[in-house]
Amino acid sequence: MPFIERVKREWNRNAIVYIFLIPALIHFTIFQIVPFAYSFILTFQDWKIIGNSEFVGLKNWIQFFNDPIAWKAIWNTVLFSIYYILPTMALGLILALIINSGIKLTGLFKGIFFLPVVTSFVVIAGIWGWLFRGTDSGLINFLLSFIGMDTQLFFSDSSQALIVLAGLSIFKVAGSTMIYYFAGLQSVPNELYEAARMDGATPLNIFWKITFPLLKPIHFYVLIVTTIGSFQIFDSAYLLTGGGPNYATTTIVYYLYQQGFASLNLSYAAVLSYVLFFIILLISLVQRKYLGKDSNIY
Repeated sequence: MPFIERVKREWNRNAIVYIFLIPALIHFTIFQIVPFAYSFILTFQDWKIIGNSEFVGLKNWIQFFNDPIAWKAIWNTVLFSIYYILPTMALGLILALIINSGIKLTGLFKGIFFLPVVTSFVVIAGIWGWLFRGTDSGLINFLLSFIGMDTQLFFSDSSQALIVLAGLSIFKVAGSTMIYYFAGLQSVPNELYEAARMDGATPLNIFWKITFPLLKPIHFYVLIVTTIGSFQIFDSAYLLTGGGPNYATTTIVYYLYQQGFASLNLSYAAVLSYVLFFIILLISLVQRKYLGKDSNIY
């Protein structure tokens, strides 16, 4: 059947569906596709918001490859992901197992664990900044003094600042990860657990042989979500460290913000945004290829 005829037949079958999709498609085109395309064009121009843009070719891309701070920001983002992804997944799974174990007041515990997710990040960052204040007045330093440890600088120490920021993000996001895992645990058939207990399997064997493998779709989804989130980290560095000390907490998104909104170098910021896009795309494709196989188990 000719292409035009196939289009007409498809329209006649699902016209009402396409009519309802048109507003969403228009919105997606205006606010997603058009800015995405224009930002790519902007990478080959020099635009400072005020005045006309000037075509500069590959100048902005060459600047990126020769920019040590940009590469430092990428490395910081990778380190942050290492500190953040696996602990977030592990903590979310542990909390989900606790909730799923049938303890009393399950609803209360869900609310307590999920509370940081719905709490304003500014509020949590303020509390975190007080906890890890690099003086004797900080709660963590106060507690460390009881075991004879010296005062830690935390946010002012290049070796500690990024880890502390990762801890903040883990605390903030672990509740939502718990919900994902809890939903997965509810989908595991109870018959498998009953059969395993009849065969004499220990709780640890049941977890490693049944629960953990059957949660593979959840593992994959949470891994993708946390990876993307880790590479987009911005607010904690903005609120607590300002990218310091000595660029130790300058992530790629924070550096993008500095270039685009602090320095009004929007063309170079567009380059950084595409670098971030390609990094996330590459990592997601690798994860999908090697970790997403046969993820639909049930």
